Amino acid sequence: MTKRLTATGFNAPDRATATEFWIVRHGESTWNADGRYQGQTDVPLSNVGVLQASTLAERLTGQEFAAVYSSDLLRASQTAQIVAERLAGAPPVQLDAGLREINVGDLAGLVISDIRAKYPQYLTDLQADPWSTRRPNGESMEDLFKRCGAAFQDLQAKHSGQRVLVFTHGGVVRVGVGLALGGVPANAWARLSVSNTSITRVLLGPDSGALLGFNDDAHLENLIEATEADDVLGQSP
Repeated sequence: MTKRLTATGFNAPDRATATEFWIVRHGESTWNADGRYQGQTDVPLSNVGVLQASTLAERLTGQEFAAVYSSDLLRASQTAQIVAERLAGAPPVQLDAGLREINVGDLAGLVISDIRAKYPQYLTDLQADPWSTRRPNGESMEDLFKRCGAAFQDLQAKHSGQRVLVFTHGGVVRVGVGLALGGVPANAWARLSVSNTSITRVLLGPDSGALLGFNDDAHLENLIEATEADDVLGQSP
C-alpha cells in the first residue's frame, strides 16, 4: 500500500485502514468536585457530572459509531451509558480495564494540600521529570502511556477503517493525543488541559496518526464551568 505523503512530508494515516477515535473524558465525579485525587478508585459522577453527560448525549444524538468502549471505572461507564442510549442503534458499552486512569497509588483520596505535606519529595521529583516520575506506589505517565497505548492499538486493529467512541479519563486522553502526534515533547503533558465530557478526535493507523480535534466542550457553554483538573495535572490548592 502506498502511503499518502502530505506537503509537510508527514505520512498521513490511510482512512481505509486507520481508526477514528472520539475520546471523551468522563463527567465530573464526586471527588473531582472535592478536589481529591482518585486515579483508579471507583468514584461515581456528581449531579453536575450527570448533567454534563446528558448534555453531551443531546449533542451526539443519532451519531453512528462502529462500537462504544469505556474504562470500567464507574465515572466513565456512567457517562458512556448516558450517551450511548442516544446514539444510532443504542450500541452496547464495552468495558475495557486498559482504559483506566493513571494509578495514583497512595495519593488516592488526598487533596493537594495533603500531598504537599506528606509527599514533598514526590512533588519535587514530578516537577523535574513529569514523564517518568511514579506516583507513590502507583504509575508514571510513561507507565500510563505504555498501558493505554497497548489498549488503543488493540482497538485500532479490531476496528480498522471505522469510527469508535471511547469514554475514559484525562490522562488517557493525553495518551491518545501522544499516539496521534507520535509522542509529546517533554513537559508538554501539563499543558494539555482536558475538560469533563470534552471530545478529542484522533486518527490512528498501524504506524502513523493525526490529531483531528482537541478538548471540544462546546456543549457545556451554557452549563457551569467544567473542571480541567485531574490526576495528571493535579488540583488547585
